[in-house]
Amino acid sequence: MRREILIAAALALSAAAQTPDARVSLRELTSEAIKSNPEIVAAQKNYEAARQRPTQQSSLPDPMISLGYVSVGNPLPGTGLGSQVLSNIGVMYSQELPYPGKLKLRGEIASKEADAAFQQYQGVQLAVISRLKQAYFRLQYTYAASYLLIRNRDLLNKIVSVTESRYSVGKAAQQDVFKAQTQVSIFETRLVKLEQQRISAEAEINSVLNRRLGTVMGRPGDLKPKELTATLEELSGAAAQNSPMLRREQKMIERSELAVNSARKEYYPDVTLSGGYFNQGSMSPMYQFQANFKVPVYFWRKQRAGVNEQVSMLSQARRTYEATDQSLHYRIKDDYTIAQASSRLMKLYMQTVVPQGNLALESSLSAYETGSVDFLSVLTNFTMVLDYEMSYYDEALNFALALSRLEEMTGQPLTD
Repeated sequence: MRREILIAAALALSAAAQTPDARVSLRELTSEAIKSNPEIVAAQKNYEAARQRPTQQSSLPDPMISLGYVSVGNPLPGTGLGSQVLSNIGVMYSQELPYPGKLKLRGEIASKEADAAFQQYQGVQLAVISRLKQAYFRLQYTYAASYLLIRNRDLLNKIVSVTESRYSVGKAAQQDVFKAQTQVSIFETRLVKLEQQRISAEAEINSVLNRRLGTVMGRPGDLKPKELTATLEELSGAAAQNSPMLRREQKMIERSELAVNSARKEYYPDVTLSGGYFNQGSMSPMYQFQANFKVPVYFWRKQRAGVNEQVSMLSQARRTYEATDQSLHYRIKDDYTIAQASSRLMKLYMQTVVPQGNLALESSLSAYETGSVDFLSVLTNFTMVLDYEMSYYDEALNFALALSRLEEMTGQPLTD
């Protein structure tokens, strides 16, 4: 009962001393990050640029138009025109035609690259939001842990006052006062460290949001971890279907398969068709048509090497996909295990450990007032309860961080 009265008094004093801070929600910060983060915007622009390549790659090469003349007698245009058989003024048009199927394959390759760029854009967005959420959760932790320390510091100050009073009448040893005062100083050092962590988390959030350094950050919502209801199998399945990392590597495999076919097409010749009209003055006009073939006579040095190169690139893409898949499932299992363990520990702390510790503290406080136990027992129980409560917030932070990492890998909403 005494502990409850002291806590209530400490809460009242703390609430009166603090000014209300503007609240900021994670949802608002996430929306701002999607619009303003430079990494997301850069990835988006890269995807928009990649979307313009398929039509370029599948289009015919630009035609060539040639204007010229042939003169006989002197280099001036029109000399000998109508009197000399060789003199003429003409125009020629030529168009290169790649072997059938080459342009289509090039367009499909560029389309797969655009799909991979889109998955890269999605992956960057998830990664940035995950970083934002982790910084936000760390910021929540600093507020929750600081409030806990302030509340218990005020309670400890009450205990120090009681100890000093008992010492003044000879019922407590001087070392009890020193121990209590030392504990108060330790509280101050922990608060300083939490303040540094708060500033660091706010700076990271401002950086992710592309805000100016030192922009005032509102106070986050209370640290209330969300339950993890998905199973490991469900998360792994979601990652296989939705993970931008895996989907990007899959698109790169498809792109490499098309590139192998495109390289094999290089064994076949391209053709350039040309046609021209030549004016000969009073003589009959002259027409010219021709077809020029690009013959791959050095295929053992160029085309064969090109095919081998693309085959190796295809093998690399497949191995990269396998490595990404293995790494992704390991990380999912690791973070899932962390989240499960933290969830169980939070329940143990709040439902069993902390209540039992509070009972022990209240019992020792009552016994200390009557002189049945020494001050060291009270201080030990006090620090034990505080450590248990801090451990609860530590596990709450670990749980939230694990969920945010799982979100990035699976694309599933697990935190907010």
